[in-house]
Amino acid sequence: MNKLRINSFFNPIYVTRPLFPDISRIVEKLEDIWKSKWITNNGSQCKILEKRLVDILKTSYISLFNNGTSALMIACKALELSGEVITTPFTFSATPHSLTWNHVEPVFCDIDPVTMNIDTSKIESMITTRTTGILAVHAFGIPCDVLAIQKIADQYGLKVIYDAAHAFGVEVGGIGIGNYGDMTMMSFHATKLFHTAEGGALICNNRDMKEYIDILKNFGMKNEENIGMFPGINGKMNEVQAALGLSMLDLIEGEIRKRKKIVDFYRSRLRDIEGIYFQEDMQGVRYNSACFIIRIDEEKFGKSRNYVYDQYKKYNVFTRKYYSPLCSEYPHYKDLPSSHPKNLPVATKIVKQVLSLPLYGDLSIHDIEKICDILIEIRNS
Repeated sequence: MNKLRINSFFNPIYVTRPLFPDISRIVEKLEDIWKSKWITNNGSQCKILEKRLVDILKTSYISLFNNGTSALMIACKALELSGEVITTPFTFSATPHSLTWNHVEPVFCDIDPVTMNIDTSKIESMITTRTTGILAVHAFGIPCDVLAIQKIADQYGLKVIYDAAHAFGVEVGGIGIGNYGDMTMMSFHATKLFHTAEGGALICNNRDMKEYIDILKNFGMKNEENIGMFPGINGKMNEVQAALGLSMLDLIEGEIRKRKKIVDFYRSRLRDIEGIYFQEDMQGVRYNSACFIIRIDEEKFGKSRNYVYDQYKKYNVFTRKYYSPLCSEYPHYKDLPSSHPKNLPVATKIVKQVLSLPLYGDLSIHDIEKICDILIEIRNS
């Protein structure tokens, strides 16, 4: 085994790390909860958080959830999706699972070779008489071609849901990403830019739908007099989760600035390395620097993505192979007609190339420089 020329990190460097507010801010919020004796069922912390998020995300209506998966499941239910829904195989398992739980068949569409989002040029050919919607993902916070998707949806009378798990605060042309489509899900999991430890939200564009969503996530209850209106679930966010989120909101812009500086440094160091590719910023898009994703062309770089992933561990650096395997390769979905690799050539290729490098605000430029140097050492080993 080749001896490491660059010393490994003493402490592990993970692909991400949760942002934490000062603990005193949490204590203040917890004291409010303890005084109120109200810990769940749409208490004051949740109400305040919803209101603030509406302003921050530049949208109209938000409903908080205990996690993003519950939110996606409710989105499918609220929009009465049935039959088939066109989606991407290059995503986290929650995306197609939310369809399956609603007895809807996911139809996997190939992805764009640059953005890694659903390829809008392929969607129309996949529409059948059973198609009721499109469930697209803003992969790594990179916006889908929202105008093209909406044009297709309008032409064929389809509903559009966006999985914006990584897209907190992203804007297209000054418009919050949650304003596109019929509904947008956001994840507030601890791995995300903004988090409530676990949590999520649904964004919609009218009050009646917001009220319907709130009933569905509360067992189908509107209030103690109106019970069992619809077959709902328990998807509510609790007050402790909301308190954590409120304590962090003022830190997000600073975190985005720190991450943007790191992303710019990564790009400057890696741009000229043959076989290493990454997404450049698109004009008119406000990014949140949720992730820094590289793609490794084994033929040009000289090493495979899997080799680089394994070698980084020897330096105490832990990257991530998003989204491997493809959802279309899962045992539950692999026999679907749309899952055959010949139908998904771009996704099948890209999923073997993608690697997420460490990115969070507390990383120093010295750390990033070393991570880049290690990549070069791996290539030359």
